[in-house]
Amino acid sequence: MESKNSETTVDGNLLVARSLVLAGVECMFGVVGIPVTSLANRAVALGIRFIAFRNEQSAGYAASAYGYLTGKPGILLTVSGPGCVHGLAGLSNAATNAWPMVMISGSCDQKDFGRGDFQELDQISVVKPFVKCSAKATDISKIPNHVFEVLSSAASGRPGGCYLDIPSDVLHQTVSESEAVNLLAAAENSRNQEASETVGNLEIEKAVSLLRHAERPLIVFGKGAAFARAENALKKLVELTGIPFLPTPMGKGLVSDTHELAATASRSLAIGRCDVALVIGARLNWLLHFGESPKWSKDVKFILLDISKEEIELRKPYLGLVGDARKVLDSMNKEIKDDPFCLGSSHPWVEAISKKAKENVSRMELQLAKDVVPFNFLTPMRIIRDAISAEGSPAPILVSEGANTMDVGRAVLVQTEPRTRLDAGTWGTMGVGMGYCIAAAVASPGRLVVAVEGDSGFGFSAMEVETLVRYDLPVVVIVFNNGGVYGGDRRNPEEITGPYKDDPAPTSFVPGAAYHILIEAFGGKGYLVETPEELKSALAESFSARKPAVINVTIDPYAGAESGRMQHKN
Repeated sequence: MESKNSETTVDGNLLVARSLVLAGVECMFGVVGIPVTSLANRAVALGIRFIAFRNEQSAGYAASAYGYLTGKPGILLTVSGPGCVHGLAGLSNAATNAWPMVMISGSCDQKDFGRGDFQELDQISVVKPFVKCSAKATDISKIPNHVFEVLSSAASGRPGGCYLDIPSDVLHQTVSESEAVNLLAAAENSRNQEASETVGNLEIEKAVSLLRHAERPLIVFGKGAAFARAENALKKLVELTGIPFLPTPMGKGLVSDTHELAATASRSLAIGRCDVALVIGARLNWLLHFGESPKWSKDVKFILLDISKEEIELRKPYLGLVGDARKVLDSMNKEIKDDPFCLGSSHPWVEAISKKAKENVSRMELQLAKDVVPFNFLTPMRIIRDAISAEGSPAPILVSEGANTMDVGRAVLVQTEPRTRLDAGTWGTMGVGMGYCIAAAVASPGRLVVAVEGDSGFGFSAMEVETLVRYDLPVVVIVFNNGGVYGGDRRNPEEITGPYKDDPAPTSFVPGAAYHILIEAFGGKGYLVETPEELKSALAESFSARKPAVINVTIDPYAGAESGRMQHKN
């Protein structure tokens, strides 16, 4: 576009796209429409990959997971009003899991706000509970600074979601090319690099001393350590000290599940008897029983390492270390190297953990070895585990959701590499699976992604299989089809009453749903499997093809438990 004096002009759409490119954005997720279609097209023309979804909810989940997997904020682009509302699912997911993400939404013309304009909504107020910061570009000149502001905030300190609102009229405003260059340069120069807090030598010495003198020390780590890329320092700490370790579900793989000091299979013993627990990038929330008895010893001393000072203050541990997990662990390793100690395999605590783990694994393997048909959850999970393990390195990225499916998978499926497990997370969110699959495939091009989904979790966003096919992503979706939430109709006789007693149960789906045919409608590959040999064949073929596929696994509807392992809450 050129003005009368022949100088090229830049509109708001292009200025947003150029700001994103300058800030290092490589990929965006979203659903286009009024008023952001041109913005998406401009971004693509400048080299940003745009993954177009069928629903903003799944796109938001993808953006949040992309932020976790890459360490850079995932970008979600939505239309105004309802598009922004749909995107809140991803934004709140990012906030809860502490993953960096930015949602950019168009909004109605500023002059018409309050008059009932098309898709009018006070979006800044709507997003407020879920963001670290939000900004509204009320003029084109503010776009570059706001883009850099929200991207910086999303990734600094404890990561989280941020929001940028761009009214339709601002997207159509223009500035000259020279003005655009100056605005972009000023925004880049003002970029803040927030320094993480540094843990002092005295705190490092205290932490090491507590571990050194503990009788039953334990190292616990979560996805915060994974986000910090702390795996090398963490593995070194484990091997220097010989201390058993316990990962949270998405911490699995930072140190291999197959490591001799893994306490996953002896979790109850480990947390119930440890006297000092170093907790790294994991919150003492419901997933870790709030760090309280009776699950934990009432006398346990927690050393809590977290990027967030507020988290330390909330949990009130025996010793709090505020800082980047990798850097703090490097300092601890140096302190230990200067004055070594190691429990050793014959230490009573290590022996107790190892013995209990072997006993539990042996019992589990006896159950897994059985070929049960109609399928329970264990038989297909064993076959899937073996197929994934056979892929070697780089290990496939695993996505898992569903009550029974996720619970059983967490115990059976093995993670040997960092950031290779994505699941329902801190919030226990169902419906994240397809978005996570797409994010993983985009973040790690060419790497196999395997989703192990309950039929309920899959159903939230099943239409995104079309997105898998459209972008030809190497994703194999395995649906555990047991006919409903938890497994169909599990009502007691006294609950089957009233005028609608003949309706399907609230937990029931259509029996024998042909989920595999859904992907075939779009040109993908579908499989229906009911026996071990059929499942092995489908996995071998689909893993080798590295093409979008859905494997529909028929499960006995009475094989699982209501609410998985959380019956007490339902």
